[in-house]
Amino acid sequence: MLELRPSCEQCRRALPPESTVARICSFECTFCADCAALLQHCCPNCGGNLVPRPIRPERDSRNGNDLQHYPAGTREVYQPTDLQEHTRWLDSRGIKPT
Repeated sequence: MLELRPSCEQCRRALPPESTVARICSFECTFCADCAALLQHCCPNCGGNLVPRPIRPERDSRNGNDLQHYPAGTREVYQPTDLQEHTRWLDSRGIKPT
């Protein structure tokens, strides 16, 4: 099940399960929309795309797929990225800003 991390890895902004500004990559690295834009929507940890994080339903409407049965995570990951270094890394791979 997708880990819903509680905050942005770059700035520690709170990202509750219902947040529409949460962005996530395929390895569940989590950033807020503002930091994702600064990172040019490219995950600094794995190089994957940062896309809107799905919102897990609060209440069960089918098969127990909700926050009660699959609660959001509580483990905070805080590992700010050097934005200049990230930009150089993107440039070296020919990745253009989005």
